[in-house]
Amino acid sequence: MMKSWTIEMQRVKAMSNANGLIRAQIEAVVQPANAREEGVPTTSLSFSEETARVLMLLLKQQLADFDSRKAKSRR
Repeated sequence: MMKSWTIEMQRVKAMSNANGLIRAQIEAVVQPANAREEGVPTTSLSFSEETARVLMLLLKQQLADFDSRKAKSRR
């Protein structure tokens, strides 16, 4: 049975990538959430605009790193 959670991301501490996966180390508050009325478990993630901007910048860096590796292997 899947559980529902409410996750409030406080801060992105670090990001890295390996083997096609991006890993993020974050500080977050995680609490159980009530399942929706339909009985379908739903987890929600919330964060501030500042944290969202940091996350976007770090994701762009990680994706650029993936792209640069692909370009070298295609040569």
